[in-house]
Amino acid sequence: MTSPLDVSGGRLRLAVRLQPGAGRNETGGVELDAAGKAFLRVRVTEPPEGGKANRALIKLLAKTWHIPPSCLQVVTGAKDRRKVLEIDGGPQVAQTIQHWLGTGT
Repeated sequence: MTSPLDVSGGRLRLAVRLQPGAGRNETGGVELDAAGKAFLRVRVTEPPEGGKANRALIKLLAKTWHIPPSCLQVVTGAKDRRKVLEIDGGPQVAQTIQHWLGTGT
């Protein structure tokens, strides 16, 4: 399976599909879209109004990976369910996330 994490170009970018207004905050694992591109499915309880769901997404992933929320930012799809997050933190953070996704070597 391909990874939703792109580590090329010196940047970490993660493809996400966010479901706001869910019953609980959780990561749902890696899935493929119709074109075969991988994304991480994430559900948050916050509604999509005013960026609340995006902030909940960042808080959840930061807590999951034990990194500061300031290391994560939505770079595309701020008002869409499909998003790309940019993650600061270098090779150690990349390795942690790859291992967590099950795509690490």
